[in-house]
Amino acid sequence: MIAIISAMQEEIQALLNELKNIEISEKGMRKYYTGTLFNKNVVLVFSRWGKVASAATTTQLINDYNPTEIIFTGVAGAIKNDLNIGDVVIGKNLYQYDVDCSPIFKKFEIPILKKQYFETSDSRKLINSTSLFLGNYNKFITSNDAEKFKINNPKLIYGYITTGDQFISDSKKVNEINE
Repeated sequence: MIAIISAMQEEIQALLNELKNIEISEKGMRKYYTGTLFNKNVVLVFSRWGKVASAATTTQLINDYNPTEIIFTGVAGAIKNDLNIGDVVIGKNLYQYDVDCSPIFKKFEIPILKKQYFETSDSRKLINSTSLFLGNYNKFITSNDAEKFKINNPKLIYGYITTGDQFISDSKKVNEINE
């Protein structure tokens, strides 16, 4: 079973609209929707905002559904000038820029796990399916919608993702995170 998590209900709704054979269970103030999505067994859930909410939801997913894959999807802010609306970013490594337990641990190291980042286990399927989608995105996104949202030649980016529980607007902090 594939688990798909999103931090906003609106982000998961498009997938819910396509979900077949739906069963709903509620735990921890969250609704878990199981069913089939494009002939795959899935569980969809809206985790709510923040790393703690996502971690609690992921723990519940692993405990109750034993997923083979976990995909977190949704919109995000960007601090790279070459990213545009409509681009799809697939993470190679995921960093938490606001973790700093130094001097006991290295900066960004997550205590107990002894990791400075999380790696994507196998991104080939994601890259292939995203490339297929982007090659045909005009079949899914009308030219009016593309114009309305200023989507112009969306591209796939495979690289590093950094996350934190802050909105960043200071250019000095943006440069520090990018480094």
